[in-house]
Amino acid sequence: MRIEGVVSSGLGRAHIFMSQHHYQEQFKAIIGMSAWPGTLNVHVRGESLTEYKKLRVSAGLEQGVDSGIQAHQIKGFDRDGVSFGGATAFIGKFIADEATHECAILIPDLTRHEDVVEVIAGVFLRESCSVEDGDSVSIVLE
Repeated sequence: MRIEGVVSSGLGRAHIFMSQHHYQEQFKAIIGMSAWPGTLNVHVRGESLTEYKKLRVSAGLEQGVDSGIQAHQIKGFDRDGVSFGGATAFIGKFIADEATHECAILIPDLTRHEDVVEVIAGVFLRESCSVEDGDSVSIVLE
């Protein structure tokens, strides 16, 4: 599956979740490395939105035909009276021009994003791939 879209700014709150030790340990087990404490948002449309919706079905957020892509569950937890929800991750490769990085699409169990893909990787993708809002990128899942 190939998902194409454009880089977009998020709310800037993903680092609060991504920096949690409990999540980072699970990312290491799933993607083989710690994840950069943040996500890269990719706005999708058309066929890529249709493909992304299949991932959302696989994650249990929508009804319909699932993606057939292996889903990895990220377990939520409670810490100091604060609940951190679970998520579903799909392993892939992030591609921006000539730059390629191992990555995962992360779909939180509680999310408002319906047409925005959240991408995690072991590097700061904006800097490593020299991408900014409006740039076209791809995520390839197997």
